[in-house]
Amino acid sequence: MAAWTKTYEGADPVRINKWLALEGVCSRREADALIEQGLVELDGKVVTELGERIVPGQTIKLNSRAAQQLDSQLSIVLNKPVGFVSGTPEPGETPAIRLITKERLKGEAHAIPGRNNKMAPLGRLDKDSRGLLILSEDGVLAKAVIGPLSEVDKEYVVKVLGEITPEKLALLRHGLELDGRKLRPAKVTAEGKDKLRFVLSEGRNRQIRRMCSLVHLRVADLQRIRVGPVDLGNLPEGKWRPLSHKERAALIAASVGKVAEAKAAKKAPTPGPKARNPGAAKSTPVTSELPPKVAYRTRSYGLTGEGFRRTKLPPRPRSPIK
Repeated sequence: MAAWTKTYEGADPVRINKWLALEGVCSRREADALIEQGLVELDGKVVTELGERIVPGQTIKLNSRAAQQLDSQLSIVLNKPVGFVSGTPEPGETPAIRLITKERLKGEAHAIPGRNNKMAPLGRLDKDSRGLLILSEDGVLAKAVIGPLSEVDKEYVVKVLGEITPEKLALLRHGLELDGRKLRPAKVTAEGKDKLRFVLSEGRNRQIRRMCSLVHLRVADLQRIRVGPVDLGNLPEGKWRPLSHKERAALIAASVGKVAEAKAAKKAPTPGPKARNPGAAKSTPVTSELPPKVAYRTRSYGLTGEGFRRTKLPPRPRSPIK
């Protein structure tokens, strides 16, 4: 990544670290670290305050040292086999990160992850599942793929035991809930008598297996083949490759685009009442058969009307003061 430069074209002033995170350059924490090292410039002047804001028309620049630091963050794509855990292992389990060695690399990489690299799974894959697993130490990428607002979809090919019926497919697509919460609509298609293809936009714990169990299907094999725009392709099982800059940018763009669509949908005005047609026939007033109400006149001492009589209360007896 070369030195990064861009002019802010937003409507309102915004903190520099927040804008860099929104642009997908780095996380807010990483931006603060770069500012503390004096690697960020605003209109040619080095930024020294962490809370400094950028206003419309100003240009920000990360120098080559900052770009080199950000480039050193590793992100890889692994074809995880069954039997390896993607997260922190329990006693007796083997973490998938152990597969990231020079011997298992397909193609070339500018660096091999070591013990000092904190690689986190971006979307866990169960021990008894296989397929595409992204491991990264990139905070911006993690937020785009598994953040609370992320809607990056993931595709799975699942072999099941049991009869696949239209009724079961309808429930899998929309109509199930886990842990008392309704699931988001899923794209589920049948491919043959024992194979299903899932496209999910959320990642609940063992979601597909539990969904299938609710419709009396048992998962015999589960493979993830896609995360957003990143495909497993022809990567052999147990091998890994670096995540390209193009794939990283596509993942971040996919996440930002879906979040923007969701916000726009929330802000969309609800349809109001239909406008009257001036050429339409006027409605005929309906005559009521009820007797007319008695009109009331407002006076300074209250409401009165025909047949109204004010009642005078007797004086309250007072006890003598002792």
